[in-house]
Amino acid sequence: MAEITAVLLNFLKAIGKYRWHAVVITWVVALIGWVVVLRLPNQYEASARVYVDTQSILKPLLSSMTTVPNLEQQVMFMRRTLISRPNVERLMRMVDLDVKAKDSKEHDKIVDELMSQIKVSGTERDDIYTLTYVSDNPKLGKDVVSSLLTIFVEGSFSGKKQDSEKAVQFIDDQIKTYEEKLAAAENSLKEFKLKNLGMLPGGGSGTGDFGGQLQTANDQLSQARLELAEAEQARNAIRRQIDGEPAKPGTVTVDPALVDPELEARIAQAQKNLDNLRLQYTEQHPDVIANRRLLDQLLAQKADLAKNKKRSLDPGASYSPMLQQLNVSLSQAEARVASMRARVAEYENRVARLRNQSTTAPEIEAQFAQLNRDYTVNRENYQKLVERRESARLSGDLSSATDMLQFRVIDPPTVPNHPSGPNRLRLFSLVFVGALVAGLAVAFLMSQLRPTFLSQSTLRDVTGLPVLGSIGMNWTPEQTVKRKRRLFALASSVLLLFGAYGIGMAAILVRPTL
Repeated sequence: MAEITAVLLNFLKAIGKYRWHAVVITWVVALIGWVVVLRLPNQYEASARVYVDTQSILKPLLSSMTTVPNLEQQVMFMRRTLISRPNVERLMRMVDLDVKAKDSKEHDKIVDELMSQIKVSGTERDDIYTLTYVSDNPKLGKDVVSSLLTIFVEGSFSGKKQDSEKAVQFIDDQIKTYEEKLAAAENSLKEFKLKNLGMLPGGGSGTGDFGGQLQTANDQLSQARLELAEAEQARNAIRRQIDGEPAKPGTVTVDPALVDPELEARIAQAQKNLDNLRLQYTEQHPDVIANRRLLDQLLAQKADLAKNKKRSLDPGASYSPMLQQLNVSLSQAEARVASMRARVAEYENRVARLRNQSTTAPEIEAQFAQLNRDYTVNRENYQKLVERRESARLSGDLSSATDMLQFRVIDPPTVPNHPSGPNRLRLFSLVFVGALVAGLAVAFLMSQLRPTFLSQSTLRDVTGLPVLGSIGMNWTPEQTVKRKRRLFALASSVLLLFGAYGIGMAAILVRPTL
């Protein structure tokens, strides 16, 4: 805190040394600034408010049939482009400001001034817009706002039919282009299908992609091999029954004469179902347990049948009709084995062919997907363009035949009776504050340009030498009188400055249109 106080005291001492310079600079800046403020011309603000009705009854009626013009966006665009150079030049011609320009440079200057002085404000929610122009001529301000309002209203209706025709023409050109693209895509897709007919995803039958085909072929091969093994086991069983071979340890031997064909068929079917379920589920699955229980019941029934009937001792039993039936069953089993072997060979060849094609199939699938994607995109774009063309035609007819926008002037432009500016009170005060700051700044700057030692501590810090003491100033009576007169003159000049500021503020309050 002591350091801050010391710095502040040094600053005041430095300014006090050049106090008369500060007073003179303050007076000069204040007088010049106040004269400029008092001589500023009065400004008159002319304005007009207009309401834009964009809620047309045709908008909800035709919203499902055509593209209704975005009226809000159209009004916003006109508002943002209202103060453009072409519109301002047209405004100059309407209020005869162009005749005041002697050359192109002065013409551009007037245009820039108008663009900076014209203000357009409003809220999109309420659709109420305010046009404002500030000028030193009240009648000119009214004329400018009236002309600007005319340009704003006319600009919202111009060019609708022309824009619609250009849109339709552009869409027609795009439709022709997409027709050519669509025809080229169809030809490319047709040629690709003919060239790679056997390797296309799904094979042309909707069975999936190439990977799905290979998986399906492997599943079919596994199923065929299983059925072949079952057929061979059934055939071998019939052969053993015909040849009378002894059964393997742990198996039940049944006389052919005691075999029930219907029971054997049910056992074979149950065994087949159980094998298929084991390929898909575990041994604890309910379906596997139920089929295994059924198979056990059928085998028990077969064993009971064998116990209740005795084997025939007739040596000619082997030539019984039952033996003939077994021979017929053997022939059928042989035929089924041959058929299943042919099926297994076919599936093996199919899987081998698909595996050989696996290196080129992904590339063909990718090319086919790309061709389909291009064709789909072109077809969708073509259909959308045809729909948009009819919508654009109807929208153009709607815009040109009806008035979708309605303008209602809420406050018409009038000649202002009282000036709106400049704010002389604020400017007068700002000039006064600026003059004080300028005076203090000049005094401080001079103290820095012509520095002196204002205290013992400063002298000691700068020189690095010890200060043994200081001698005070001994003023003579004449010098004391002169010093008091100078202080009185300084105080009088400062008081006169504040008095001049107060008189000026009072004068502005009494007559604001000075």
